[in-house]
Amino acid sequence: MPFYRDFDDWQYVTAAERRRKAEHAVAALARSGVRQPSPVVVEGRQMTSTFWGKAWCQNLERYSDFANRLPRGRSYVRHGAVIDLQITPGTVAARVSGTDLYRVEVSVSAVPASRWSAICRDCAGEIDSVVALLQGKLSDRTMARLCDRAAGLFPSPREITLRCNCPDRALLCKHLAAVLYGIGVRLDREPQLLFVLRKVNQQDLVAQVGATLERGARRPRNARVLEADLSEVFGIEISDAIPPTVKPSRRPRRSPER
Repeated sequence: MPFYRDFDDWQYVTAAERRRKAEHAVAALARSGVRQPSPVVVEGRQMTSTFWGKAWCQNLERYSDFANRLPRGRSYVRHGAVIDLQITPGTVAARVSGTDLYRVEVSVSAVPASRWSAICRDCAGEIDSVVALLQGKLSDRTMARLCDRAAGLFPSPREITLRCNCPDRALLCKHLAAVLYGIGVRLDREPQLLFVLRKVNQQDLVAQVGATLERGARRPRNARVLEADLSEVFGIEISDAIPPTVKPSRRPRRSPER
């Protein structure tokens, strides 16, 4: 079992102090002129509220490789420690305020072309528009297909590479865990960024509707729309608590420091 050490916990720091420190870090980053920071802000008790944000976080929580450090990541992101998070094709670059200001990078593999084609084919005729897709107004069948553990849209640990320049040698330090959750919070507000991150075009899912109709298939169903019943899809309860450890899968890679 990996040895974990909390380098940021030599001295107790209150939540209010953490928030003030994070706010100062955001202001300092803005003054540096490198770029306008894009902090992760959690509003309310629930970290995420939409299909896309919840689905991302639930996908992380069902992998035992991530379970040990995810609770600390939740605390960090709630206190505003992720002061900058930028999502580009295949990469999430972030800065996290801890004892120091740490650079975090999460690389996510593109969805393989064959898998994406299969997803588009299986969802053909199910999604009325890009707007409905991004709002998470999906039938239970489509939602289950997108969230499929082996062949869906969300990445597995083997498709994620983690990097943080903090002194913690753990596979998944709390700064990385905070960023992983921060991605879910960002997807709550900008779900299209998931498709950017995984290097696929969300329009492909809707384009299949026209192709299906040309072949004489039935028109898109306005079937029962779910408010993201993720408990049923993932087989676990949605809560702030981390689910019980499940069967281990392959461990994500953490690249060495540069």
